Amino acid sequence: MKNYRVGIIGATGMVGQRFILLLQNHPWFTITALAASASSAGKPYAEAVGTRWAFDAPIPESVAGMTVMDASNVAAVGEKVDFVFCAVNMKKDETRALEESYARREIPVVSNNSACRPLADVPMVIPELNAAHTDVIPTQRKRLGTKRGFIAVKPNCSIQSYVPALTPLMDFEPTEVSVCTYQAISGAGKTFRTWPEMIDNVIPYISGEDEKSETEPLKIWGHLEDRGNGPEIVNATAPVISAQCLRVAASDGHMAAVSVRFKHKPSMEEIIARWNAFETEAQRLALPNAPKPFLQYFEDPSRPQTRLDRDFQRGYGISIGRLRPDAIFDYRFVCLSHNTIRGAAGGGILTAELLCAKGWI
Repeated sequence: MKNYRVGIIGATGMVGQRFILLLQNHPWFTITALAASASSAGKPYAEAVGTRWAFDAPIPESVAGMTVMDASNVAAVGEKVDFVFCAVNMKKDETRALEESYARREIPVVSNNSACRPLADVPMVIPELNAAHTDVIPTQRKRLGTKRGFIAVKPNCSIQSYVPALTPLMDFEPTEVSVCTYQAISGAGKTFRTWPEMIDNVIPYISGEDEKSETEPLKIWGHLEDRGNGPEIVNATAPVISAQCLRVAASDGHMAAVSVRFKHKPSMEEIIARWNAFETEAQRLALPNAPKPFLQYFEDPSRPQTRLDRDFQRGYGISIGRLRPDAIFDYRFVCLSHNTIRGAAGGGILTAELLCAKGWI
């Protein structure tokens, strides 16, 4: 596998910072460009971030002195990279315009943002679940008028725990899902130092999160269909999902409490066997960060726990527990993912690994 030069757009934010930490010593990817807003451009990275560095680990020496570029200067950034990760904090229309400007300059974009997720020719990828959706890239390239450039996105962090748990069960045809997520403050780009109001607190509202949690899984479970311009993604129509998303006083880790009804009800033993045996395309391709196993199930009814289990498989794995009968639905269970690794930067890196392994980058 060749070594790829990568850029991070939105490098000074929390997700951009997490990209930097996770890309240290990556066997395929080397950071060659950091870009952010015009107010940060021209400064050494450590100076541009200043007191906003959110992690206990120090800024890596390899990037601390790197000059931050202006993210809007697409041509200049493009000269330094083979592709970019994008994690900007902008309005959706501005984000889509920026990402498409990079793609049209023949620079592939692996996006952490939501602006392009609804587009039928933009793959929204959890590499273990729907790697085949990358086959829509030629359709997107036709729309953008590119030969090499395209946009791929990772889904919202809120769905990364329960969608992997439900996917091995899809042939039992789940019909209704009720999910309540308990989401860490790092999902808002915050720490307890910068958001002391969250200490000893729960906020029962995260803007836009309920809607994303109900609709984005249906794209993950969708199928490819050629409607005249090449393959595009057609969303699944089932199951119906009802979601509530709460912000809780945890630093990292999104937990989900799930209840599900099936058209063909499996036994509890069948469900656990599916989870324990689940193998993935990411594993078969030997992607550097592919977790093996991807899913773990706890018999201990007190697990998974955020502090104990969010770092399973270096934060790339999914933990499940408390499978039991439900008085209204068929079953209920709890699952957990690391929101800034699996749910954000790490998911983006794993997606980029998949795109490289499959020859799209």
